[in-house]
Amino acid sequence: MTPSWSDMIRVFGRIGLLSFGGPAAQIALMHRVLVDERKWLDEKTYLSSLSFCMLLPGPEAMQQATFAGWRLRGVPGGLLAGLLFVAPGAALILALAALYVSFGAQPLVQAAFVGVQAAVVIIVVQALQKVAKRALKDRAAYVIAALAFLGIFVLGVPFPLIILGAGIYGLITSAGVTGASDPLPAHRDTLRTVAVWGGLWVLPLLLLPATGQDFLWDVALFFSQLAVVTFGGAYAVLAWMAQAVVDTKGWITTDQMIDALGLAETTPGPLILVTEFVAFLAGHGKGGIGLGIAAAGVALWATFVPCFLWIFAGAPYVDWIMARPRLKGALAAITAAVVGVILNLALWFALHVVFAQVDDTRFGPLPVWATLDAIALGLVALAGLLMGPGKRGMGQTLVIMASAGIALHLVV
Repeated sequence: MTPSWSDMIRVFGRIGLLSFGGPAAQIALMHRVLVDERKWLDEKTYLSSLSFCMLLPGPEAMQQATFAGWRLRGVPGGLLAGLLFVAPGAALILALAALYVSFGAQPLVQAAFVGVQAAVVIIVVQALQKVAKRALKDRAAYVIAALAFLGIFVLGVPFPLIILGAGIYGLITSAGVTGASDPLPAHRDTLRTVAVWGGLWVLPLLLLPATGQDFLWDVALFFSQLAVVTFGGAYAVLAWMAQAVVDTKGWITTDQMIDALGLAETTPGPLILVTEFVAFLAGHGKGGIGLGIAAAGVALWATFVPCFLWIFAGAPYVDWIMARPRLKGALAAITAAVVGVILNLALWFALHVVFAQVDDTRFGPLPVWATLDAIALGLVALAGLLMGPGKRGMGQTLVIMASAGIALHLVV
């Protein structure tokens, strides 16, 4: 039975509002609602589409919601489901970013973010553990992860090249694996879909230079590039994005980047919404609130419109794609590389939280040991205890750590 539009709005709106806790929790929520409760999708369809979404760049949970909407009500249904998944979090992120630039310099607010930053270190470490448990199944996977870490941390190899190299390795090493030989199914509308959604993605961005704001064009180019290489989830690409916007472009500071991730963790929707926060801060720093809002809008467009392109163009081919062993081999190698990239992110965040000075050396970013911040180190340890043995949730931990930061500021 095809659900009504009112049911679609109600169900996917509920998913969008409750989609806290990262992709694993979001995927579990959608499974419970769409498969177990509503029975709109069967188990096989849900799992096949999830595997397909994991092959794609971009936030897999948002793309899974889009696929579900497409399967139920075609392109309009996919558009509705995807927008409802993103909109609540995007609105909240914009509000938080505006509050951050207005009140973030207040001493008590800064103290709260000291605690939040400590929690972010542990959140990323736990994300690393989860991805590693899924990805590192054999010696080759460990080698790929180690090479990816050395490549990005020590040598500064760009994230897209690491993903490309891992994907090519996976394809080559899976070449001898045989699989289904069924022909590629024919779908007459595919080229039109690519043209329409590719045009929707690119053409509005091409108009930005006419505004006279070169910065907005830079934002469009950067986040469009990001949208194409976000394999392995938000944590993987955050490492590259953080170093690019902080060290290369100088749009924001390291502390602001860590704060952005901490606030993004508290909102519903995909974690990659942190791009909106980063773009707002960068725009605000260059031209005030108006440019900040414009930059946030450009980042959202460049980040999420491609997701609709991937789903609407590829969804009719899901069964054929998932029968290709070489694609699965490429995905496995990319996921292993992502472990090394997330390790780089965890170490980069930890160094900048615990040490007041981190220098770029021939061996990568290394701390100046004399600048060790004992209070920050203690807060990281507290966050580890809360989320580890204490089994506290992410939201509760962030609240406790913010309170601890304020308390220490008042006492010390």
